[in-house]
Amino acid sequence: MLAEHAFTGDGDIWYMRSLLLPTLLISFSLLGQYTPPLPQAKESPFVLGEVLTFHSEALDQERVLNVYLPDGYADSTLSYPVIYVLDGSANEDFPHIAGLAQFMNMYDLLPKSIVVGIANNGPSRYHDYTSPTQGDSDLVWNPTAGGAAAFIKFLGQEVEPMVEEHYRTSGHRTIIGQSLGGLLATEVLFTKPELFDDYILVGPSLWWNNGALAAGAEAWVKAHNRWHKRVYIASASNEDMMQKQVDRVVEAFRTYGKPSLECTYEYFPKETHATLLHRAVYRAFEVMNAKGK
Repeated sequence: MLAEHAFTGDGDIWYMRSLLLPTLLISFSLLGQYTPPLPQAKESPFVLGEVLTFHSEALDQERVLNVYLPDGYADSTLSYPVIYVLDGSANEDFPHIAGLAQFMNMYDLLPKSIVVGIANNGPSRYHDYTSPTQGDSDLVWNPTAGGAAAFIKFLGQEVEPMVEEHYRTSGHRTIIGQSLGGLLATEVLFTKPELFDDYILVGPSLWWNNGALAAGAEAWVKAHNRWHKRVYIASASNEDMMQKQVDRVVEAFRTYGKPSLECTYEYFPKETHATLLHRAVYRAFEVMNAKGK
């Protein structure tokens, strides 16, 4: 019986191959699908900075400051300039400006600085950043306007003292404001200029209240042209609504700002009101650092 099943000749070799080939293909396919186990990973939060939460007496609200400390802060005794960012919530401008500062620090393009994001409190931005208005159309879309004076008090009497109490600050202060934040920063400049040394105004909404702030620019510059302040103003391609007022402010500084008031204006034709912030702040840091050297 065994002899009857003996493998002899080419036909038997082909038969053996036909039995083995599917087995080999299955084995190689399984080898190709084998995935080694992943290494064990430990999860931990990515921390960009610190958060200060406190009750503001000026605003009668709980408020939040997001704070970025420069590399080496904990290991030094140095004091640092402070950059204050309006619209400084974690999901707004704070991480972007902190990231720009960190990047420029790596290449010595900007002095190492503390970045403080002043977080908005819900929808109160429209209230906090605007003064009372005589423009009826302003109130149509912003019926809660008029809180700028209280917010400026909050900056000077609570935010700056708190930052100076908690951190080693050099006394040099910059404020960055975009859109309505730029409007508020302009109002700070014209009403409480001592609060900051440098003002970065990105697409400032100077059309507010029929352009009242811009209308007063010439008189203010003439009266303060011995104050040492640096102002950077940027505008984008689709900001016709406020361009006339921006031009008026820039012209006042250029004509009457000597000897101490410095103003740099840059127009970004490839940017829009929505995309202007990063490019403008990067340029402002370059310009101000170059002038500061």
